[in-house]
Amino acid sequence: MISRRDFLKVGGSIVAWSIVGSEHAVAAEDFTGNPDRVGMLTDTTRCIGCRRCEAACNKANKLPEAKTSFEDTTVFEEKRKPYVADVQSYTAVNRYEGEDGKPVYRKLQCMHCDEPACVSACPVAAMKKSKEGPVVWDEKLCIGCRYCITACPFYVPAFEYSSAFEPKIQKCFMCHQRIKDGLIPACAEACPVEAITFGKRKDLIKAAKQRIWGEPDKYIDHVYGEEEAGGTGWMYISGVPFEKLGFPENVGITSYPKLTKDFLSMVNLTLVSWPALLGGFYLASHQKPHAEHKEESVKEEHK
Repeated sequence: MISRRDFLKVGGSIVAWSIVGSEHAVAAEDFTGNPDRVGMLTDTTRCIGCRRCEAACNKANKLPEAKTSFEDTTVFEEKRKPYVADVQSYTAVNRYEGEDGKPVYRKLQCMHCDEPACVSACPVAAMKKSKEGPVVWDEKLCIGCRYCITACPFYVPAFEYSSAFEPKIQKCFMCHQRIKDGLIPACAEACPVEAITFGKRKDLIKAAKQRIWGEPDKYIDHVYGEEEAGGTGWMYISGVPFEKLGFPENVGITSYPKLTKDFLSMVNLTLVSWPALLGGFYLASHQKPHAEHKEESVKEEHK
């Protein structure tokens, strides 16, 4: 049984997290971002499918050892998602058929949206758009509600089911700590053909358009991610239509937090309170031994 004191803590948590969640969701509409925020550009015409980016990601993030070799090309027989099934990295490379029948490879990972739906949907602000640019996650705040997974228009975040009491959201964080340390993301550093470029987002957009304009017969005249879903931190250029590489084409150019602002402002106390309630019970259950010990101490003093 939860003590009266713990129950009041749960109630307080509900109120506090509901307020935080609702303000957090609405605030995303006014997010303009650091003009010098960084990003990544993938040129699918250069990618050779070597999967060194996967191996580098695995090593840099100290992820579990891959179940198959990163040199195993049989993985291309099916389309994979990052950190799902046998994929133990925050990124995954898939193979598609190009216009001329030649293979085209696409690297998948978090898109690091400028106005992230996952950030807006998180009721406890565990997801955050960092000032540097990457969308990061605070495991100390996460309550495992998985709203971020549902909200993502690119279907990226995955959930680690190994422990119900230590929920872990698995996704690319663009090597945020490496960036803060003055290094570049591991995948960009490992790419042998410079298919992945790291830099300021505004500079990457200029570089992408220069490539497109310089070789119009080679590229589709579009930078995917410049405007999709309000703009993303990870962008692509390609020689084949993006829909043929599995890119979602129905995300529009308006950020999802802006699209859902009015809805969230009306029902936030209903929707947000459920994960807050679960989180409150989670905290209460973890504080219970301490509460019981304190109550027992009070009883001892009155004997």
